[in-house]
Amino acid sequence: MRYRLAFIAGLALGYVLGTKAGRERYEQLRSSARQVAQNPAVRNTAETAAQQGRQFAGKAYHVVSEKVGDHVPDAVAERVRSLRAHGNGSSADDWGTSNT
Repeated sequence: MRYRLAFIAGLALGYVLGTKAGRERYEQLRSSARQVAQNPAVRNTAETAAQQGRQFAGKAYHVVSEKVGDHVPDAVAERVRSLRAHGNGSSADDWGTSNT
């Protein structure tokens, strides 16, 4: 019972403090996050990281498949193939970044 009371009190305190910040502050934070996400430098960095991640995953798959042999599940093999397909001419990957 004591833990429930503490939880409810914490929940109420969080609600009150959250509402004091209000919708305006929430919109400011949301706008700032959107500006950062739309920054060309951030987008290019995210795209580069996604491309490097796909390349690393492909290399890792080959190394693992050589050591494991035919024991790689078909679902894993299909996922790697689909990631490769996204990396070779597709305009966007699973995270919404383009491959430019």
